[in-house]
Amino acid sequence: MQEAVAVKRIRKKYRALSSIMDERMRRQWAASEAQSLGWGGVSLVSTATGLTRNTIAVGGRELEYRRTHPWAKISPRLRAPGGGRKRLTELDPGLRQALDDLVDPVTRGHPESPLRWTCKSTSKLAEELQQQHHHVTDRTVAALLKDAGFSLQANRKMREGLSHPDRNTQFEYINAQVMAFQKLSQPVVSVDTKKKELVGEFKNAGQEWQPKGKPVEVNVHDFPDKKLGKAIPYGVYDLASNEGWVSVGIDHDTARFAAASIGRWWREMGSQRFPRATKLMITADGGGSNSSRNRLWKVSLQELADELRLPLHVCHFPPGTSKWNKIEHRLFSFITKNWRGRPLTSYEVIVNLIANTTTKTGLTVRAAIDPNIYETGIEVSDTELSRVQLAAGKFHGEWNYTIRPRK
Repeated sequence: MQEAVAVKRIRKKYRALSSIMDERMRRQWAASEAQSLGWGGVSLVSTATGLTRNTIAVGGRELEYRRTHPWAKISPRLRAPGGGRKRLTELDPGLRQALDDLVDPVTRGHPESPLRWTCKSTSKLAEELQQQHHHVTDRTVAALLKDAGFSLQANRKMREGLSHPDRNTQFEYINAQVMAFQKLSQPVVSVDTKKKELVGEFKNAGQEWQPKGKPVEVNVHDFPDKKLGKAIPYGVYDLASNEGWVSVGIDHDTARFAAASIGRWWREMGSQRFPRATKLMITADGGGSNSSRNRLWKVSLQELADELRLPLHVCHFPPGTSKWNKIEHRLFSFITKNWRGRPLTSYEVIVNLIANTTTKTGLTVRAAIDPNIYETGIEVSDTELSRVQLAAGKFHGEWNYTIRPRK
């Protein structure tokens, strides 16, 4: 009991003084305390301060030297030249190179490195270095990596793949067509399918404010709920009006679903916004349900043109440039922000979250469920395709074309 009290008292004193003492003063103070306690004092002081018995003993010898040599001049150095533990890289000169070879085996080391195809965590690196007879821990590896200018980094999406030689020209062509349509007060829409979302108690990326310590609990595993399935949001964004429509499909993302979504936008929003429209321009990606090579897409647009009695002017973005589509960063990005950190528990929740998406620039969004079933794997024959009233543009007719209603 007395020892516990002594340890507590010494620890309190040490904490109060340690910030103003250098290395020499700490060990000499600890030695002085140990001497005042008598037998067992070194052990008590070591327990209270965390200093080793050897350090306290060195402090005791320094105090004894001062007592017996009061005239001796004390050096300002805390340690003798060459004192202290040597750096591991000094004791093991080949360590840095061995680590360098493991971290980047293709450009600096051996291309057949055992870590070439594994996660290069500090523990894995330390384990491999130990097998090469380098005595290191994962902490040492982390420190060496930082000294060498390495840091933990994630992947960054920067590469768009091979650029089509007419990429910029197509962008200029689309821009010119959009400007011409808007000058005549004709509708221009950007269309695309947003990422499919699991419906149910599933984790949704992002964070939202909740009472501290009370996060919304969701399923551990993202196995689709067979009863609820997935939500397939297909968006139509009106560039001039800053308005969007989203049809939330429950079946498959097909060309007929895409065309039906555009038709629903026209009936719900477009026809009221453009009552004098004589044509409609659609900008779309080059792939997916609205692919420029999708035969069913063209047949479905023909059916839509017949229904709306409007020529449909279609422009596709070049390959590998889907992120340039206006709907991506003017509509879909804000929908994602609006439902971040919130599980999409039902189709009703999804529709309400989409429809309540707004921005400071006045974005208006409407949404609804599309309960229809869309068959997949439909093949369009040459005869059926020939009935499409398609006029290819002079510049890249596979990307730019007009589908006129049949009389």
